[in-house]
Amino acid sequence: MSYSKNNPSPKTRHLPMPVEAKQIYELSEQSWNVLTEVTFPTAKTPEAIMMALDYCRTRKLDIFKKPVHIVPMWNTALGRHVETVWPSIMEIQTTASRTGLWAGMDRPVWGPDKTQTFSGRYKDDNEQWQETCMDVTFPEWVAVTVYRLVNGQRCAFTEEVYWLEAYSTAGGRYSQIPTAMWIKRPKGQLAKCGKAASLRTAFPEECGYAAEEMEDKSLDDLNDAHEATVLDGQATRVDTASGLTESVQVIDLSLIDAKVQKAVAEMVRRTTLAGAWQAAYDYANNKFSGLDLRFAMAELDKASAAYQSASSSSNQSIEGTEMPPLTPAKQALNPAREHWV
Repeated sequence: MSYSKNNPSPKTRHLPMPVEAKQIYELSEQSWNVLTEVTFPTAKTPEAIMMALDYCRTRKLDIFKKPVHIVPMWNTALGRHVETVWPSIMEIQTTASRTGLWAGMDRPVWGPDKTQTFSGRYKDDNEQWQETCMDVTFPEWVAVTVYRLVNGQRCAFTEEVYWLEAYSTAGGRYSQIPTAMWIKRPKGQLAKCGKAASLRTAFPEECGYAAEEMEDKSLDDLNDAHEATVLDGQATRVDTASGLTESVQVIDLSLIDAKVQKAVAEMVRRTTLAGAWQAAYDYANNKFSGLDLRFAMAELDKASAAYQSASSSSNQSIEGTEMPPLTPAKQALNPAREHWV
C-alpha cells in the first residue's frame, strides 16, 4: 500500500537570503536559490541553511555536494520540532578518510527478510493526517565491517543495526508507519545506518551519528546531544562590526545543552592537566559547531589564559610541552576562526 497523494496543490516558498550569506560566504542570489530549492528543499528557515553553511565551512566541506542534512527533531522542552544539522553518511566517510587510518569497508551482511504490518497516521503531500495500514518487507538486521589501522595493523570493527530500531516513522511519535524512503529503500537506508554505526565504532573521536539515523527522532532520546547543531528559533552566529570574533563574547548558558557543558568541562580539565592546547582547539573545532563551538572555544580561551598566567608566575613548564610565543588561544584559534567567523 502506498501513500495517498490526494491531488496535492503546487507548493511555492521563498526563504529570504540573509545579508550574512553574501557578506560571510560570498554567495550569489543564484547560489542561495540552489541551496534553498535543490540542496535543502525541506528547510523551513534561512537560519537552518546558515547553520549548514557554518558546519560545512568549519569542516572544509563543499555544501553543494550536500554533505549534511537538515533534520527536524522533536524537542520536549520547547514543545515543538527544531531544525538540526546532521552529517550524511558521505561526510562521515570523508571524516574517517581524512584521518589516514581508514583501511576499507566490507559489503554489508544482511539478516533474513521479515514482513510486518504497520498501521497508524502519516501526513500526505497537503500536510493532512491520513490513516493507513501496510505490509512492509525489510531485512531484519545489517552488519558492516570497517577496517582501521591500529599501530600499523588492519583491525576490523563491526556493528549490527536492526531495521525496527533504526527506521524513521512518517507520523513521528504518533504512528508506526515507516517514511516513504524506508519503504522504497529498506536495505539502502539500513545500510547507511550500518555503515555509520561501524565507522563510529572504528573512529569514535572523529565520527558521529548520521542524518539517516536521526530523522524523526527525539532530541530527548540522544545520549550525545552535542553531536547535533540545533536551531531553536534563534540565529547562532555571533557577528561583530569588524567581521572577526576576537572580541569578548558573552554566551547565554541556557542555550547550551547540559551535556555539551559537561563535555566541554571534561575537555578543558584534561587539556589543563596535559597542557595540550593546540590539540584541544583542533579537537573542539572538529567536534562542535555553531553556538556549541563558540562556547567550547570561549572556555578553552579562559582556561588557556589562566594556564599561561600560572606558568609564567611560577616559571615552570609541564614536561613534554612547550608554550607557544603567543597565547594558546591566539595560535590555535587564528586558523580555526577562518572557517567559522
